[in-house]
Amino acid sequence: MTEAPTVASPSTVHRSRLLEGMARAVAARGYADTTIADIVREASVSRRTFYENFGDKAECLIALYEVASGNAITVLRNAIDPHSEWQTQVEQALKAYFGVLERNPVLLRTLFVEMLGLGPAGLAARRRANQQLADLMLDVVNNRPGERLRKAPLQPKMAMAVVGGINEMVLQSIEEGRASDLQELVEPAAMLLRAAISAEF
Repeated sequence: MTEAPTVASPSTVHRSRLLEGMARAVAARGYADTTIADIVREASVSRRTFYENFGDKAECLIALYEVASGNAITVLRNAIDPHSEWQTQVEQALKAYFGVLERNPVLLRTLFVEMLGLGPAGLAARRRANQQLADLMLDVVNNRPGERLRKAPLQPKMAMAVVGGINEMVLQSIEEGRASDLQELVEPAAMLLRAAISAEF
């Protein structure tokens, strides 16, 4: 028997449209100048629909951050070729990750900088995204096929330190107006990760 195709519920469709509307509004105006009216206009939904999905503008931004972070991590994971040399894996993954981040410098600034001003909820969302990156790093590094056995695996705190270092490099690029040139961070980020890996042998 052929299964019926899955149809997204209206609430799921509306939420997705609101997040896309938020992204477009922020890209055009910045977070501070974006209003609920801007978001619903970009999303082509009603204000009532907005409040059926989000409590306020900050909650919508946090949801957008989580979706954008998840997409970036998916791109990073898909860029990893487990059969290539480790150095090549690192560079390919970082190029893909930074490529996703630099496609929209205004949105990038909002997600990396203005998230920090949303209080505990914003910080918690950022912590979850950082943990996803660190977990992916641990999985790839500690389960590399064809590598000699380690005296000790890459430790979670070391992985989080690398993620923190990469985030700081991105923030510095944003502050210096170089958010559209994140590919220049591939080499130093790769060096940081290789140093962390070497320190674990």
